[in-house]
Amino acid sequence: MWAASCLASCCAACACDACRTVVSGISRRSARIAYCGLFALSLIVSWILREVAAPLMEKIPWINSFHTTPNREWFETDAVLRVSLGNFLFFTILAILMIGVKNQKDPRDSMHHGGWMMKIICWCLMVIFMFFLPNGIISFYETISKFGSGLFLLVQVVLLLDFVHSWNDKWVGYDEQFWYVALLVVSLVCYVATFAFNGLLFHFFTPSGQDCGLNTFFIVMTLIVIFGFAVVTLHPSVGGSILPASVLSLYCTYLCYSALASEPRDYECNGLHKHSKAVSSGTLALGLLTTVLSVVYSAVRAGSSTTLLSPPSSPRAGSGKPLLPLDKVDEEEEKERSKPVSYSYSFFHLIFSLASMYSAMLLTGWSTSVGESGNLVDVGWPSVWVRIVTGWATAALFIWSQVAPILFPDREF
Repeated sequence: MWAASCLASCCAACACDACRTVVSGISRRSARIAYCGLFALSLIVSWILREVAAPLMEKIPWINSFHTTPNREWFETDAVLRVSLGNFLFFTILAILMIGVKNQKDPRDSMHHGGWMMKIICWCLMVIFMFFLPNGIISFYETISKFGSGLFLLVQVVLLLDFVHSWNDKWVGYDEQFWYVALLVVSLVCYVATFAFNGLLFHFFTPSGQDCGLNTFFIVMTLIVIFGFAVVTLHPSVGGSILPASVLSLYCTYLCYSALASEPRDYECNGLHKHSKAVSSGTLALGLLTTVLSVVYSAVRAGSSTTLLSPPSSPRAGSGKPLLPLDKVDEEEEKERSKPVSYSYSFFHLIFSLASMYSAMLLTGWSTSVGESGNLVDVGWPSVWVRIVTGWATAALFIWSQVAPILFPDREF
């Protein structure tokens, strides 16, 4: 017994030392990656609690406050939302605290890059505290999460537009026949996939013998948007490239599919109504992986040339410097100079706040988890319209990016 106690104490001490070593090793260059790791940890915790926390939550009186105990899925969804709310508040508080940071002499610059042990402790306490909140607050958070998720999707659209245009400019900049052919091939592949995808949408979501005018409207509007992309891009006044239009066409088709797949299970026009779950395990895993990758991209893109994420005074704004430099920085020389921050810290944390909402929607299948009856609804019309409107907003942003330089030639876009 004494030996076992000593062994446990040694293991705990080693674990603490390891944590301190890892935390102290997080430098200015790796802070963004550390935030991404913390966000990924929140997804892992949500997934674990989603699978194992239901029996314990059934015994908590302020959570199980219904006359009739809800089913297991209700508690699984509620656990995910509570972890998501804690994560959302953590990053939102950081976003508010970092408003107006312009140079590295600001004390908040050190707060952003350091104090990791305290941050991890605060994050843990905040997530734990969420399990003491009443159901009404969680219900309200679940409602606004649908719209926050839509805003996160719009941010990803802006980043996607920036990425596709950069991709196109890079290949065109080579000014070689091989790269022009590559652009054409990629564009054709995207368009073939887009029209094939739309054909599947008509097959699964407009079954014969049913009045599916709304689904038909959604799919036809997507096709009109795709056609509009090509017309605007190929117009002589615009003189754009077909690659961005093809990639955005495929993305808008995917948004239309995800919206139609989110329709209620008992809706006769939903071709997926035979499935018991709104989101399959494979789709859920793919969605989570996509979320992590998109947030990581958003984080590192915050130090890139995009003017949305980087302040005008940023030394990286408009430059081609690497996002995560690997070379060591002379700390003494850095202290002697007052350098402007390389990206907006506030917007950086805001991305994670919105991503917390979006990840909760993915894990719960865009569900309504807390209600008077305690019933769980896997999907619903709010999630449908959030994704449809996101697709339309994507189309508007892309078309605006093409015509704005013509309408306002004196302004830089």
